[in-house]
Amino acid sequence: MPDYKGTTALVTGAASGIGEALARELAIRGASVICADRNLAGAEATANAIGPSARAIECDLSNPEAAATLIEKCWATSGRLDLICSNAGIGHRGSPVQEDMLNSDSLQALWEVNFYAGLKIAQSYARLLEHNGSNGRLLVTASENSLSVPDAVKKGKMAFYAATKHALLVALEWLRIEQQDGPLELHVLLPGAVYTPLIAKALPDAALAPAELELISAERCAQVALQGIDHGLFYIPTQAHLLEDMQPRMDEITQALAVLEIEKTF
Repeated sequence: MPDYKGTTALVTGAASGIGEALARELAIRGASVICADRNLAGAEATANAIGPSARAIECDLSNPEAAATLIEKCWATSGRLDLICSNAGIGHRGSPVQEDMLNSDSLQALWEVNFYAGLKIAQSYARLLEHNGSNGRLLVTASENSLSVPDAVKKGKMAFYAATKHALLVALEWLRIEQQDGPLELHVLLPGAVYTPLIAKALPDAALAPAELELISAERCAQVALQGIDHGLFYIPTQAHLLEDMQPRMDEITQALAVLEIEKTF
């Protein structure tokens, strides 16, 4: 297990779930951890459970200015940021046909937190690294919904949530190209079903989860995430079914090319 001693890591969404687990795992590896969340009491609980190597900071990423302010403040107080886990996210269920997309505060917050915040963090972080002649790593939590419509959640009315996560993945793929010779190493966490407090509300007993969910604990998700970073992976999937879930899209494109009689010309 790689040693994180002497490093400083920032984790957003650290009050619970994957963010809390990431903060704990990083602390176990020796990192000083900044636990950020809009729920300050929850972030403080995480930091207190970790001990002296962790501290909490309040940050509501639905505020368009919050991401840049957070990075600048953490760098100023710590003097360094070796790793940022941009993990904060919010869920949303709704129908594209039924919901008023143009006048929805909840949708605006969804895009601000799930999509823009990750890119704003990346932008601010890359600029600070370049200015200070440093290198850093950024782990962004996307979703299995970035890649496909998993069978297990097809009835979940998650079109808008999935759209934010798909857009996030594509933007990060382009950012990866731009940062090929830059100071920022990018990693994208692609979790499937993770047993967080949000899921626990609907499923109090994890043992009763349908087998097709391949439900994992937040601790296991965090361990896979850090293992992926250790290996320098860009895509970090947490369950094997993610590959299968993408296959129907590939099959339909293959069939469409055959129907349209379009063949590769080079």
